[in-house]
Amino acid sequence: MSESRAILLLADGTYYEGKAAGKIGTTTGEICFNTGMTGYQEVFTDPSYFGQLLVTTNAHIGNYGTAAADTESGSVKIAGLICKNFTVPYSRQMADSSIQDYLEGEGLVGISDVDTRAIVRHIRTKGAMNGIISSEIFDLEELKKLLAKAPDMDGLELSSKVTTKEAYTLGKENATYRVAVLDLGTKQNILRNFLKRDCFVKVFPAKAKMEDIMAFNPDGLFISNGPGDPGAMDYAVDTAKEMLAADRPMFGICLGHQILARAVDIPTYKMHHGHRGINHPVKNLLTGKSEITSQNHGFGVSPEAIAQNLDRVEVTHRNLNDDTIEGIRIVGKPAFSVQYHPEASPGPHDADYLFDQFIDLIKERKG
Repeated sequence: MSESRAILLLADGTYYEGKAAGKIGTTTGEICFNTGMTGYQEVFTDPSYFGQLLVTTNAHIGNYGTAAADTESGSVKIAGLICKNFTVPYSRQMADSSIQDYLEGEGLVGISDVDTRAIVRHIRTKGAMNGIISSEIFDLEELKKLLAKAPDMDGLELSSKVTTKEAYTLGKENATYRVAVLDLGTKQNILRNFLKRDCFVKVFPAKAKMEDIMAFNPDGLFISNGPGDPGAMDYAVDTAKEMLAADRPMFGICLGHQILARAVDIPTYKMHHGHRGINHPVKNLLTGKSEITSQNHGFGVSPEAIAQNLDRVEVTHRNLNDDTIEGIRIVGKPAFSVQYHPEASPGPHDADYLFDQFIDLIKERKG
């Protein structure tokens, strides 16, 4: 592991000095924090984190190494890593690489040995902002100039950068159900959840045409998670409107939830610092039960707009920490969505029923 110096500089001028982690280099992005105690490799490879500098609140990162089976996409998607203890030796038998070798291989720049508690408290107070990590440039004025060129997440479209380039299929063609996935940055475990429910899945690029999606003759339509600002994704909103018009069972997760809301004219907004972790309590308003959920989002669905459109949108889930909207269903349509990630299983299986609920809608339509 390198003992090289590294600097983290934030857009408001705050900076921290630490040690280099991963590749020696420079990287920019919007800073965010995740409160999960485990699952760092799944987080690193989650496409929803594309363009973000990740602060891990758990004190030890790397202690159980990395394994090829633990990825949520084909590569690391975070823009940079910020952690306290960067632990290169590992003891897990299933691991196949140290975190340093893994991040170097993925070309990821990081910084360790910084006060992550202070950084998180700063973000919680000041809000999400851009930052720059460098283990090769240490002049603050030069770093400020580079940081000034980084785009703001507000208004940034990123799904087209992480979506599949070509449509592809998974599962058995003679499976009981056919599900079309609009890939805005989908996680692999979402697809696995469909496969284990006897689905033949076709994954379409973010900007796929509705006629191509319907040519697959899907029983159900799914809009995935992904990165960026839903307000900059009119192309996906237009597709979601066409999906609603097709009147097939429809399910959205995270960014897919926001896109579905915008398809019925419910706006989204940028949150102060977002929700990211695996311990967020959410109440299902339909059953009265609460769930421990995995979350990763910096945008939300407007509760004020929903309150004015209860004839079209029903709130099904709320966050018990801050009362934000965590789930909706469209009145008169077999369509619903959640802001959190049921496939991540932090509860560990509190939210599995959502996939079954989607399949049940398909069963009802098929008769």
